[in-house]
Amino acid sequence: MKLSKSFRTLALATAATFGLSLAARAVTVSIMCGTVGQDQTQCKTGADAWAKKTGNTVKIVSIPTSTTDILALYQQILGAHSTDVDVFTLDVIWPGIIGQDFIDLAPYSKGAEKDHFPAIIANNTVDGHLIAMPWFTDAGLLFYRKDLLAKYKLQPPATWAQMASEAATIQAGERKAGNAKFQGFVFQGKAYEGLTCDALEWIDSYGGGHIVNKAGHITINNPKAAAALTEAASWIGKIAPEGVLNYAEEDARGVFQSGNAAFMRNWPYAWSLGNGKGSAIAGKIGVEALPKGGDSGKNTGTLGGWQLGVSKYSKNPAAAASLVMYLTSAAEEKRRAIEGSYNPTRPALYKDPDVLKANPFMGQLLSTFTNAVARPSLETGSKYNQVSTAFWNTVHDVLSGKTKADVALASLQGELKRIRKASWK
Repeated sequence: MKLSKSFRTLALATAATFGLSLAARAVTVSIMCGTVGQDQTQCKTGADAWAKKTGNTVKIVSIPTSTTDILALYQQILGAHSTDVDVFTLDVIWPGIIGQDFIDLAPYSKGAEKDHFPAIIANNTVDGHLIAMPWFTDAGLLFYRKDLLAKYKLQPPATWAQMASEAATIQAGERKAGNAKFQGFVFQGKAYEGLTCDALEWIDSYGGGHIVNKAGHITINNPKAAAALTEAASWIGKIAPEGVLNYAEEDARGVFQSGNAAFMRNWPYAWSLGNGKGSAIAGKIGVEALPKGGDSGKNTGTLGGWQLGVSKYSKNPAAAASLVMYLTSAAEEKRRAIEGSYNPTRPALYKDPDVLKANPFMGQLLSTFTNAVARPSLETGSKYNQVSTAFWNTVHDVLSGKTKADVALASLQGELKRIRKASWK
C-alpha cells in the first residue's frame, strides 16, 4: 500500500516529536564511586548498563580512598545543599550521621528491601525512612598463603597468638631464603576509620566489648580490651613492619599480593584481585575467619559494607533512584560477587552455585558476615565520628609505643565521656 505524502510527513513529524520528547526526558545522573581495588571499575560497569537500558547518562565522580576523607567531603557537599551529586555511596556507619540528607527510597523500591538482610535494612532506615539500599556487605577476614603454610607444615591459626607464632616462623624462613622484604602480617594500622575496624576486631575477639554498648554506656576501659591492644602492639617491628602504622587497605594488599607477606587482614574484595591475572600469588590464597583472642575468645570481624542513597538536593531524584535500584538488584549483586568478590546483601545469593564457585569462602564463612560486630554508630549517632577518631588515635598511640594499653584506655574513657556529655544525641 502506497502512503500519501501528507501521511508520511505526519508520521515523520510524530516520530521526530517523540524522539525529542525522549531526549527531553533523558537526564544525566552523577554517582560517587569508590577508588579502592575494583570499586570504580565495577561501579562504572553497572552504571553504564543502566544508562544503556534507560537512555540516560551517568557521570562518575571519584572519591578519596580513606573513609575518613570521604565522610568529610560528603558533609561539605551535603551541607552546601549541592545539586552536583545525585547518588552517594554510603559506608554502613553513616546513616545515623548524614541520613537526614537523603530521600526515602521506599516509594521506588517496590518491596525489594525484603530480599536483603533485615539487619542491613534496619541499619539503613532512619526515622522510618529507607534512606539507602544495601549494595554489598563486608566483614574483616584473614588472608593467608596456603603454599607457605604447607611449606612450613603449619595450619591456619586459631588464635592471634598462633598467628603471630606462625608469621614469625614463615617470615624468618623466607628472609633466610633471600626475600629480605618478607613480612609476617600486614593490616590497616594508619590512624583512620580502618584502624577502628581492625582494633574493634582484636578487642571483640578477646571479649573486650564494642567501645560503647547498645545501652550507650562506655565500656572500652577493661582488662580484656587492654590485653587485645597489648597483643597487637607486640607485632609492630617483629612480624609487622613499622610502616604498617601508615597502611590502609590498598597498602596492605599491595604487600600481600606482591608475595611479601604470610598473613593479611583485609576485606573480601582482596580475594578476586589476589587471584586475578598478573597476581604473584594467584591460586595460593586461603581465607579464614579472623583468629580468636585466646582459647576462650571468639572469631569476629567488623561489619562493613556500602549502601547507595539519593541526595535530597538532587534535581533528578526519580532517575537517581532508578539507578540505585538497578545497581542493588539481584542480577547486579551476582555480577559484582562473581567479578569482584563483593559480598551480596541478599541471603539467596549465598546459595547461588556461580557465586560460590567464584568465592568459596562466601559460603564457608557466611556466619562471619551475618554475625559481624558493628561499630557503635547507631548508639552514638552524630557523635560517632568523634568517638571513632578518639578511638583510632588511642589505638595508634598504643601500637606506636607512645603509651601502654591500660593507661591509654583509661584516658580514652574520660575523653569519650566528654564527647558524650549529657547524651549521645
